[in-house]
Amino acid sequence: MTVNHQIIWNEAKDYITITLGLILYSFGFTFFLMPYEIVTGGVTGVSAIVYYATGFPNSFTYFLVNAALLIIGLKILGWKFLVKTIYAILVLTVLLEFMRKAIPVDESGNFVKILGEGQDFMSLVIGCVMTGIALGVVFLSNGSTGGTDIIAASVNKYHNVSLGTVLIFVDFIIVGSCLFIPQFGNMLERTTMVVFGFCTIVIENFMLDYIMEHRRQSVQFFIFSNKWQEIANALGTQTEHGVTILDGHGWYTGQQRKVICLLARKNESTYIFRLIKMIDPNAFVSQSSVIGVYGEGFDQIKVKIPTEKKDD
Repeated sequence: MTVNHQIIWNEAKDYITITLGLILYSFGFTFFLMPYEIVTGGVTGVSAIVYYATGFPNSFTYFLVNAALLIIGLKILGWKFLVKTIYAILVLTVLLEFMRKAIPVDESGNFVKILGEGQDFMSLVIGCVMTGIALGVVFLSNGSTGGTDIIAASVNKYHNVSLGTVLIFVDFIIVGSCLFIPQFGNMLERTTMVVFGFCTIVIENFMLDYIMEHRRQSVQFFIFSNKWQEIANALGTQTEHGVTILDGHGWYTGQQRKVICLLARKNESTYIFRLIKMIDPNAFVSQSSVIGVYGEGFDQIKVKIPTEKKDD
């Protein structure tokens, strides 16, 4: 496959994955959260609040708010990020409207509660697990569902703050606003709605961080083998990572040995083990998890460098 074809295929995979994530998100949000009038964060939460209070379609509110936020994120995130974000906003707008019309309604015109009456919290858990996983899938494909995601992605671009942490602060404000909306009943009912909303924030963002961090997990290999040169050549040419050769000295044998050091993503481990075993089934391999790997091919170092004070 040529370089151009590989680039096109990678972009196509991103859009396919983003679309699948959006389908999961719209399904979980519409079928498990909206029937129970559960409030969540983000622009979808804002659109849900507007819908519960006024009956105005949530898909329209979602689109209008995101259109305004896209302008704000243009300079910070760049066109490449925003192209996928615009795609995600348009697709999710259509999916939310489709799901809203697809979900069955009762004789009163209200959404049917899939899990039945009194299952508000269980529906909350299931729905937020779905939406949290969906957000992680979209972010890993270099996309965004827009809204507060744009704010979170902007902060994460320059600071080593998790996406979930940023979203929690914004979402708390959105959910907390329900306390001041009289249409949601008396103070006790509004307080219950806010408490449930806070639960959605915790569960959804926990799932988001879990998916993001699981994808970023890295491992370190130390490989001891008499066929170190062949293994190093295979790893250097068939993976996207560099290989470091260390000088070792066996205490018992007293012999000099070469040790291969390699840092890679955790999900590449099976492929690396397969390469090693094909060359030397008797190789001695040590694999360990590392907290973080920063630099080329891994994560960026996101810390501020202190500026020197000028002498007066």
